[in-house]
Amino acid sequence: MFERIKEDIDAAFQNDPAARSKLEVILCYPGVHALWLHRISHYLRKKGWSLSARLISHANRFLTGIEIHPAAEIGRGVFIDHGMGVVIGETAVVGDGCLIYKGVVLGGTTTEKTKRHPTLGKKIIVGSNACILGNISIGDYVRIGSGSVVVKDVPPHATVVGVPGRIIEQKKKEHDVMLDHGQLPDPIAEALKVVLKENRKLKQRIKKLEDNLNLSSEEDDYVSEAESEVMTVFMKNYKDGDGI
Repeated sequence: MFERIKEDIDAAFQNDPAARSKLEVILCYPGVHALWLHRISHYLRKKGWSLSARLISHANRFLTGIEIHPAAEIGRGVFIDHGMGVVIGETAVVGDGCLIYKGVVLGGTTTEKTKRHPTLGKKIIVGSNACILGNISIGDYVRIGSGSVVVKDVPPHATVVGVPGRIIEQKKKEHDVMLDHGQLPDPIAEALKVVLKENRKLKQRIKKLEDNLNLSSEEDDYVSEAESEVMTVFMKNYKDGDGI
């Protein structure tokens, strides 16, 4: 028991630079408290004391703002940062060393009494307010961006962002840095850039044809240049998030 408690405290220091002392983590970290209370409720559930387990889980939710079903399986070295609004469903599995931020939902997509919640591998980072829904598997070392909604299996070492979640990067190595929530790539912006690049190529080819056939005019050239400048500014602002 004490070894598990030490692992929880070490995980807090590893993942939260705001942690100052072991006593502070023990007294002031709701994510750590939620894991401790869950272990009690999970033990009672396995012994067949379902009502007692649910009562402790309910008290856990009231005290920490984190709802973990007593039947959920939580690995070692897991850290829930801040934690308010986190929901972990009955058949969910969270692997060793996962980092879960506030507002994360590991939810189900069916009312059938079967495996209906996600299974997370080890060393996964789940950004704030992300939703992982259904009986899907998330591979080891996956990073899921804030606000993403994941509804399909994700292979190991991938980075997922968006609604619905899309894989935008896959590197076969462990995380060398934590997920930078302020530098998430935008797959929609990248797709728009590709479309605009191809559109620009087509316009250049059409322009050459018009020049060969003496069909172009200075006015058309001026409009084309103006449109190009407008689209360049738009893409820069869109990618940088201006106006949001």
